[in-house]
Amino acid sequence: MAGSAVELEVGDRVVRLSSPDRVYFPARGETKLDLAKYYIAVSDGIVRALRNRPCMLHRFPTGVTGEKVHQKRLPKGAPDWVRTVRIHFPRWNRTADELCVQHPADVIWAVQMSTVEFHPWNSRSFDVEKPDEWRIDLDPMPQATYADVRRVAHVAHEVLDELGATGWPKTSGGKGMHVYVRIAPDHGFADVRRAAHAFAREVARRCDLVDLTWWRKDRNPASVFVDYNQNARDHTIRSAYSVRGVPEAIVSTPIRWDEVDDADPRDFTIATVPPRFAELGDLHAGIDDAVFLIDELLEWADRDARDGAEEPPPADEAQDLDA
Repeated sequence: MAGSAVELEVGDRVVRLSSPDRVYFPARGETKLDLAKYYIAVSDGIVRALRNRPCMLHRFPTGVTGEKVHQKRLPKGAPDWVRTVRIHFPRWNRTADELCVQHPADVIWAVQMSTVEFHPWNSRSFDVEKPDEWRIDLDPMPQATYADVRRVAHVAHEVLDELGATGWPKTSGGKGMHVYVRIAPDHGFADVRRAAHAFAREVARRCDLVDLTWWRKDRNPASVFVDYNQNARDHTIRSAYSVRGVPEAIVSTPIRWDEVDDADPRDFTIATVPPRFAELGDLHAGIDDAVFLIDELLEWADRDARDGAEEPPPADEAQDLDA
């Protein structure tokens, strides 16, 4: 009922959840309470994915078929135990205090504020200008199939192995795939993006499905874009274990490399991921122990520049600041 509320014990904290019976995901009738219970079930994984990172919230106050709010600033009314990190946006010379998750209760409080999706930065609060996560986003164009994405993923894996880098794949929650690599926070966003672009060029050399044309409208519609721009400042994507704001409540889910050929992204939902998590644990649990140095990729970028490779235009920051 709209006026009802429940109190949820989340670790050593209690979070009040209003309107728990409100249907958020109409495909199976799953509610706000179902969403909260999902995030509690995978709390170790979602907190690991978000911990100490500035985080944009995608909020759906009436459920995922209603209005969507992209929220940088922490919603009002947060308990005093919810931490934030202050981000400066040079374009407007303004700041925003973004959620900085430390505890599973922070995630459930965000759900109370109608958050469905969590979109963290690839840097941490200790030094927000030095990313520690390189994100490989395999983004299919309209006529590309998920089989095409899988093929590109295997090529990306091959290149990572040759570099000595450990890639941690996950479904995107949509039609693509993400691979994360933990990196030493020794470089700024421009260098990480440049390294990611050099990697994408190498994948493109080995796989004719990849098109790195800058403008989306100019790309082969049956190609896959290895989106190095996801490593630019204030560009964010759904975290591991984040739900996607669609009626089926699909989850961006870590998978093993040996699952790539068989795992169907549509099978990972708030109903199916908790038992998988209970059985397998967090497949990204070891990510912080596998740190890669991007120096070789920056050497690739220098080599490509000497060979006449064209650099992409500078990445713009996000287009707006939420209230």
